[in-house]
Amino acid sequence: MRWIVASSLKLRFLVLGIAAALMFFGITRVRDMPVDVFPEFAPPRVEIQTEALGLSTNEVESLVTVPLEEALNGTPELDVMRSKSVPGLSSVLLIFKPGADPIMARELVQERVALAKSTLPNVARPPTLLQPLSSTSRVMKIGVTANDMSLTDLSELVRFTIRPRLLGVPGVAQVAVWGMRKRQLQVQADPDRLRAHGVTLDEVSQATADALDVGILSFSNGASIGTGGFVDTPNHRLGIRHVLPILSPQDMSQVVVKVDKDGQALRIGDVADVVEGHPPLIGDAVINDGPGLLLIVEKFPWGNTVEVTHGVEAALAELQPGLPGVAIDSTIFRPATFIESALHNLTAALLIGCVLVVLVLALFLFEWRTALISVVAIPLSLTAAGFVLYMNGATINTMILAGMLISVGVVVDDAIIDIENIVRRLRQNRREGTGK
Repeated sequence: MRWIVASSLKLRFLVLGIAAALMFFGITRVRDMPVDVFPEFAPPRVEIQTEALGLSTNEVESLVTVPLEEALNGTPELDVMRSKSVPGLSSVLLIFKPGADPIMARELVQERVALAKSTLPNVARPPTLLQPLSSTSRVMKIGVTANDMSLTDLSELVRFTIRPRLLGVPGVAQVAVWGMRKRQLQVQADPDRLRAHGVTLDEVSQATADALDVGILSFSNGASIGTGGFVDTPNHRLGIRHVLPILSPQDMSQVVVKVDKDGQALRIGDVADVVEGHPPLIGDAVINDGPGLLLIVEKFPWGNTVEVTHGVEAALAELQPGLPGVAIDSTIFRPATFIESALHNLTAALLIGCVLVVLVLALFLFEWRTALISVVAIPLSLTAAGFVLYMNGATINTMILAGMLISVGVVVDDAIIDIENIVRRLRQNRREGTGK
């Protein structure tokens, strides 16, 4: 310690230069540090979801989940594997060991999933790897309402306009929508009319799938798009484009199911009610005591909560002029508010500490140089701590902010006590040197 003090006094200009450089680089680097509510405490995770419409829970477990588990078992760095099977959906969650490379883990999982596709039934869609999410992934909850628009129309606006724009914000991994109502034509068969006309439900389903050309079952004629091609003329080559002739419930109701014995065409509208609706909702949203849609914005593990929040708010501000009559509430859940408040409190505590130190030293020591040293020492200590955290790849979160708030009191106390002791020793040496 004596060597450090003596060297600092001899090389005081070098010490001042190092302190100035540390303040400069520390402030510039701390501003670039990612800000979050909590640090990344969760290990790398990869989730695979597979849709299998029409399969029961037991069928999903035996035909989809188990083959995927067998293919994924033994993945390098894998720690825990969990799975969940529900009607029509399989979910397999892989938790890797702490410190594993998340990108490498996803690549290894993708390779094994590709090999397992051939073992899945035809009714199962290709397995999908969900986006990597932060341990505190939800950065915003946004409410969308409209008084002069149906929820189905509002859902289409969110699906094709708002959600794609938010997904383009840097750091956003996923935007889930609660209360989404996807527009669809629904053929609601009437058992009494089916019995009266001698028509089965399978015949109605087959006619509907063939008419829409989007059959769900693999053996439906509507499961494959019609043959395309082109027509050559002396001057042009014209491409053949298939135009969907059914756009409304009225068009669907005119589709022929079959021809009876008398040669009369039996149409879908004769045995069923064709309406415009949406699939059954798994969950709904209530915004400000009324119906609406709830958008949940989730971020990547490396995303900056404050920057992602500001980016989403800027995107919503750009969209707002083109959304007349649509109310967007982005303050329902906003963790960035807490972070900004914590940073403000830390800055205020730092300024108050500096002012108190100056007052105490000015009143008791009557030395402007001692006050200046203390004022410089406090922000320099916090800046040095932030620079060390930045070099270690840490984030600014509630734990670090709480530690810095506590350290302000320690730094202020040390600044006052140490400076007072130094001044007292200097005065004592002066008195001894002059014989007083």
